[in-house]
Amino acid sequence: MPFSDYIGAEETVSSLRRILAADRLPQTLLFAGPRGIGKATLARYLAAAAMCTQRGAEGDFCGSCASCARVLAADLSLDEYRKMFAEREKAPAAKRGQEPLVVSTHPDYLIFPPDGPMRMISIEQARQLRKAAQFSPSEGRRRIFVIDQADRANSEAANSLLKTLEEPAPYLTLILTAENPRQLLSTIRSRSVPFYFGPHTSEDMLRFFEAHEEIPMVDRKRLASWAQGSPGRALAIDVEGYLVRRESMLALLRTALGKQPFSDALGLTESIARKQSEKLDALTETLRALLSDLLRLSHGGSAELINADIRDELAELATVATFDWIYRAAGSLDEVENLARRNIQKQIALEAWAVGLRRDAA
Repeated sequence: MPFSDYIGAEETVSSLRRILAADRLPQTLLFAGPRGIGKATLARYLAAAAMCTQRGAEGDFCGSCASCARVLAADLSLDEYRKMFAEREKAPAAKRGQEPLVVSTHPDYLIFPPDGPMRMISIEQARQLRKAAQFSPSEGRRRIFVIDQADRANSEAANSLLKTLEEPAPYLTLILTAENPRQLLSTIRSRSVPFYFGPHTSEDMLRFFEAHEEIPMVDRKRLASWAQGSPGRALAIDVEGYLVRRESMLALLRTALGKQPFSDALGLTESIARKQSEKLDALTETLRALLSDLLRLSHGGSAELINADIRDELAELATVATFDWIYRAAGSLDEVENLARRNIQKQIALEAWAVGLRRDAA
């Protein structure tokens, strides 16, 4: 499984291969970009290459030696890990604190993913990382730790992580992934070598779908659009579930624009709020995509719509959505997303968002 199997980010992959070939791997890397874009996958490939026992002169890895196989097995998108994370969400906070979440299939490769219902990096995980960083490599010359979604670290965890970055062991490389790097401490960003990941091209998404025959042909075009160039999102989207979620968010949008009574949206928001599987960040992400489409339709954007399959309905809403209203709606949505990390009740948060914007639209 060489780097050539990785889809997208060609310049970043080339840079990392040159760094590996020169044996000059930095002590802290920051992989920043949208969710599901391949940041964690490339971190895993980089770790496999760093620990491969048969690595080529150009920084590639074999993908088949025992070291590669163990590192590559730590794919957190696999069902076994999804089930494990779901079970941990049900566990009491005290129990999660006693057993910090760390994934490791190789003694020198550790992953610290966000944990619990709020999907946060905890102080207990940061302390565990700092403790583990004291040990020398077990099998090679380097250890690699991945802090997945490091921008979801709470303040205590972020400060503890900073201490590790300030006193790094010479054999340790930390890879931070982040959807919003601005939410990291500036002192953490300043100590990291950044690599930025953008949405995949249509050609890259086609290559991705060709490698995933389990995705029905009939769904691929709209999945590519809904996923916004993100292979991880495309895999995670349940088509029927997305359609139900989008209809609820459309009702909320129509209410916020004064196009329907607030009572019409209540039933849908109440229904979707009762579903524990519906996370607030998925709902706000759907809303943000709808707002982006309104902006393109009302102000002449040339980009394809994310929700092109409901263009006519969105075009009608776009006639009353001014630029200032869309700007305020996006800003208010930022506030809702920040509150999501404080365990705010999602129905209340979304309905308050709509009520505040309806007042602006009136």
